[in-house]
Amino acid sequence: MGLFSPDALNPGVRKREVFGWAMYDFANSGYTTVVITAVFAAYFVNGIAEKAAWATFAWTAALSISYFIVMLTMPSIGAYADLRAAKKCVLMLVTACCVVATALLAFAQPGAVALAMLLVIVSNTFYNYGESLTAAFLPELARPDALGKVSGWGWGFGYFGGMLALGICLGYVIWAGKQGIPATQFVPVTMLITAVIYGAASLVTFRLLRERAQPNPQALREGGFRASLHRLQGTFRDARRYRDFMWLLACAVFYQGGVAVAIALAAIYAQTVIGFSQEETMVLIFVLNFAAAGGAFAWGYLQDRVGHKLALGSTLVGWIAVCVIAALSQTKGQFWWAAGIAGLCMGSSQSAGRAMAGMFAPPRQLAEFYGLWTFAVRLSSIIGPLTYGAITWATGGDQRTAILSTAAMFVLGLALLTKVDVARGRSAAMAS
Repeated sequence: MGLFSPDALNPGVRKREVFGWAMYDFANSGYTTVVITAVFAAYFVNGIAEKAAWATFAWTAALSISYFIVMLTMPSIGAYADLRAAKKCVLMLVTACCVVATALLAFAQPGAVALAMLLVIVSNTFYNYGESLTAAFLPELARPDALGKVSGWGWGFGYFGGMLALGICLGYVIWAGKQGIPATQFVPVTMLITAVIYGAASLVTFRLLRERAQPNPQALREGGFRASLHRLQGTFRDARRYRDFMWLLACAVFYQGGVAVAIALAAIYAQTVIGFSQEETMVLIFVLNFAAAGGAFAWGYLQDRVGHKLALGSTLVGWIAVCVIAALSQTKGQFWWAAGIAGLCMGSSQSAGRAMAGMFAPPRQLAEFYGLWTFAVRLSSIIGPLTYGAITWATGGDQRTAILSTAAMFVLGLALLTKVDVARGRSAAMAS
């Protein structure tokens, strides 16, 4: 608990509460690590879809549908949670839904493409709702000049949660391989392991994290959902007042699209292009998460010292290098370099983006603005993986061309980031 310095926290915030908040990142990271990245993604392509030419595209399509749902609904859910002071209650509900849907993935067998896609859509939708809602607590907990380091605590701690889930699953997979148990039997068990860890660890969050917001009496009289839509319409109307936040959203659409490619397709690329085995892929992702945890912690402190904009921009340069190295890699050793750099950039870029969004969010509209942030991030998660899948399909399975094209997204994100003025954006948020 000594890691959570009281000097970084708002008055009245206790260290145990920050620990509870960070535990949600710890809890839900197993879902992205095991389901979206390391295990189920490759199993879907090679097992459930039986290596069909359209398999990678089908996987990216399922993710894109879930992100499209989140993109359309999360801003209103965030506004509703703000007006009703219900961030914690809604977070509990969406967490339960994601845990159940993740456990049900155990029933997806080879050939059951429609069932697998449906469960991925449902589980990933609720996962993203939870990610957005928990991020909205950040400005309530951290002082404005410490948003970076506190965000880094959460992201860094979260990657250790992903490593725990993946490590347990990896141990089981190695044991199952020695027993001659096929993937059709051991992959379902990893889904159950992931669901249990997610549900159990999130209980710490619900026990320790407080809901500090107060309900809006006018919203209660009007009806929460209708009032949330009115508030959201007003935010879009007044977007010119928050132009730096809007530039940040535009930047996120592109750079987060590239990050989404890395998360959704790293295991598929490693196995189908580089020749990694299932066990080797899981070890690769485990190490990647370790590097990401270090990147999140280090960049969290760095961005508060050198500035959010410079810290985020430096990670985008790193991502460009990752795409080029991955596209040119011919051996597993060469690809390990790309994975190592990707891990450092992944934790730091996601932590930096979340902290910058907090800088630009008016204090009374935190969940709503993080809902808009989620809108942009999920739009990017549609554009990135779906473009990758389409290029792969159109080129007859040439994933090297697809990963090289991803570098363009980071270049565009870097160009849009130059438009952001952090001081001006913070002033606009505090004037609201």
